[in-house]
Amino acid sequence: MDDHDDFAFEPIPGLPALPPKGEEVLWQGRPDTLALAREAFGLVWVAVYFVGLVLWRGSVGWAEGGAAMAAAMGIPYALLGAAACGLLLLLAFAQARTTVYTVTTARVAMRIGAALSITLNLPFAKIGTGRLALRKNGTGTIVLETLGSTRISYLVCWPHVRPLHVLRTQPALRCIPDAARVARLMADAAEARFSLPVVSRTAPVPRAPATAIAAE
Repeated sequence: MDDHDDFAFEPIPGLPALPPKGEEVLWQGRPDTLALAREAFGLVWVAVYFVGLVLWRGSVGWAEGGAAMAAAMGIPYALLGAAACGLLLLLAFAQARTTVYTVTTARVAMRIGAALSITLNLPFAKIGTGRLALRKNGTGTIVLETLGSTRISYLVCWPHVRPLHVLRTQPALRCIPDAARVARLMADAAEARFSLPVVSRTAPVPRAPATAIAAE
């Protein structure tokens, strides 16, 4: 069976078109699957919940009929918990697999969506601030606060947003490895972008009439 790339039409993976002349791609990456499952899909909370159920049902079974009854009452919940955690990991993998974050010299682009793929283009001029939430293992999330009238759908972009900020959606590069380096690279690129001189087209300056100097 041939290996088919659903995004083969992209000239550069993660970008719908080639960058304009002078714009360079500085970094591309995607979320870490396990970190995304923990932070966006609540993997740890679900696992803790089912562990509690297993212990509770197992203790009830132990009191009623010993080890055999404890196993009979606890194992079904253990299997159900394993299936739930496996489903969350599968969803996180699907999101990570179809996501490409891109940082260029002019913008941040986010190709996101497992079922319906969309690409967000966020020029540095439309980004007010960026906030980094860093984990001990080096993975982290970079939240982007947009300026002006920029409006982004929370539901369409989830989980690539700051949680619970629905009224003013803040897109986010979720759970990326080596997040501190990416944040520094993004900050340097934005600073360099704004320090470029702005050259605008104006009307030509009229030439002064030549002054004739006669020798006496």
